[in-house]
Amino acid sequence: MNLVTGATGHIGNVLVRQLLERGERVRALVRPGKHLLALEGLDVDLAQGDILDIDSLERAMQGVEVVYHLAARISLAAGRDSETELVNHCGALNVLAAARRSGVRRLVYASSIYALHKPPDGQPIDESQPFDADGCRGAYDCSKALASLAMQRAAANSFQAVIVCPTAVIGPYDYHYSDTGRAIRLYVRPGLKFYVDGAYDFVDVRDAARGFILAGEKGRSGETYILSGDRLTVQEVLETAWKAAGCQYPSLKVPLWLAYFAADWMPAYVKLTGARPLFTRYSLDAICSNSYASHAKASRELGYQPRPARQAITDSVNWFQERNDAGAYVAERFTQAAL
Repeated sequence: MNLVTGATGHIGNVLVRQLLERGERVRALVRPGKHLLALEGLDVDLAQGDILDIDSLERAMQGVEVVYHLAARISLAAGRDSETELVNHCGALNVLAAARRSGVRRLVYASSIYALHKPPDGQPIDESQPFDADGCRGAYDCSKALASLAMQRAAANSFQAVIVCPTAVIGPYDYHYSDTGRAIRLYVRPGLKFYVDGAYDFVDVRDAARGFILAGEKGRSGETYILSGDRLTVQEVLETAWKAAGCQYPSLKVPLWLAYFAADWMPAYVKLTGARPLFTRYSLDAICSNSYASHAKASRELGYQPRPARQAITDSVNWFQERNDAGAYVAERFTQAAL
């Protein structure tokens, strides 16, 4: 039996699908009242619980051999965020403690490439970089780094824990509109598009999910594996999405200083409108910093082979269009700026 936390998320629901396709039994930890659209029609055992409730975790882990811990609070805000730190750090500690008490054979933890120390520009980001809780840009990075360090300590004390670090995930089955998915949907809406110089590494969600399974099967305990894809510029992402959608709109490159100025006003905009921000100083920092990520270790040790990121973008556009919601962004009341 496999337990997946965060099973309704983008990677989580694809991971569940792939495990089921392999003939595996899957249990999904879901919070009471959680929307289960992403798991609809799947032969999965549902266990109500919360990663902040260790008793519910122990109940969910009865008879479980492998735990995939993906549940997390994603935040693009800079600075401290007590709720993000509680869910991502303390929640991971609870999952780890419950797994040990329940006799779980192996824990695969979803960390983040953001949690690793960033090497200088020109040097690839790989697993030789340590988890850096002190040099993080925001609460999300810090919480993931602290949780990853706890996993490494557990592995050093004879518990089977493997850490995986996906880059920016894109692709189909994006039921709750990830940040990258929201950007893709915005790109294919009519209207002038604004973009900035910058780039990031994008990985297909199906390859990321496959990487989790490979880590569970072949990963060495205590080791970290980066699940990256291809580095694309913002403009390349924009043009790939247009090609997939069969459209093209006027675009304008915005200077970084202006984008950062707009980002400084974003908290006020969010407070006034209740909209979910598409970009912040944190996300601008991410696409303007070193984004050369290497998955050589995962390929060498796990057999991880991601497809081209452009294909993932194309499939994402097609999936949204098939669901007939590529233009549904109006309901989110967000600015047209695609930064």
